[in-house]
Amino acid sequence: MQVLGGAEIELIPEDYFRTLRREEIFPDASRPLELDVGCGDGTFLMEMAAHYPERDFLGVERLGGRVNAIVRKARRRGLTNMRVLCLETGYTLRWLLPDGCATRVHLLFPDPWPKARHAGRRFVQPANLEAMHRVLHPGGDLLFKTDHPEYFLTATEVVDESPLFQRQPWLEAGEFYPITDFEQLWLGQGCTINAARWRRRDGVVAGKAAA
Repeated sequence: MQVLGGAEIELIPEDYFRTLRREEIFPDASRPLELDVGCGDGTFLMEMAAHYPERDFLGVERLGGRVNAIVRKARRRGLTNMRVLCLETGYTLRWLLPDGCATRVHLLFPDPWPKARHAGRRFVQPANLEAMHRVLHPGGDLLFKTDHPEYFLTATEVVDESPLFQRQPWLEAGEFYPITDFEQLWLGQGCTINAARWRRRDGVVAGKAAA
């Protein structure tokens, strides 16, 4: 496979106001596609792409400086099976990505918004669950990690109560799942990392939530 150039590693839609076709993300729509939403410095994204060349990966990150750095690193490593999109995660999931495009959504260390008055800004909300359900392929998984114990309890309660997802055991021991930049930081500070996994329920229709 030809090594992607920087412009190809960064996914820049021709039109941000229409839903992408699956082939616009990666040409071969038959390959599994995994989403890393809020991908930070891209550590997890690039390690997954390097370890699983038979899968494709799309990272979503709203900060342009981080996206530029990810593109440079991916080019140096010659990674052909990953792309990164500079855009707000909620909009991407609700409106830009096509239905059923992803086999997995990785939601790793989102901002916990620990103050009670900011709880409504937390990403794990019913509207975003509908969006993740929509973009997941039947049988696809949502994987979530956080170092914040309160957020873990509230987030898992929201997802467990949703008709859209069913709790699953965490990954099998030994399955490759790299440590993110945030995880490395929190582990170094002695924090406990909490993880949960859910499977998309089939036969349930989740409409697009309002912006």
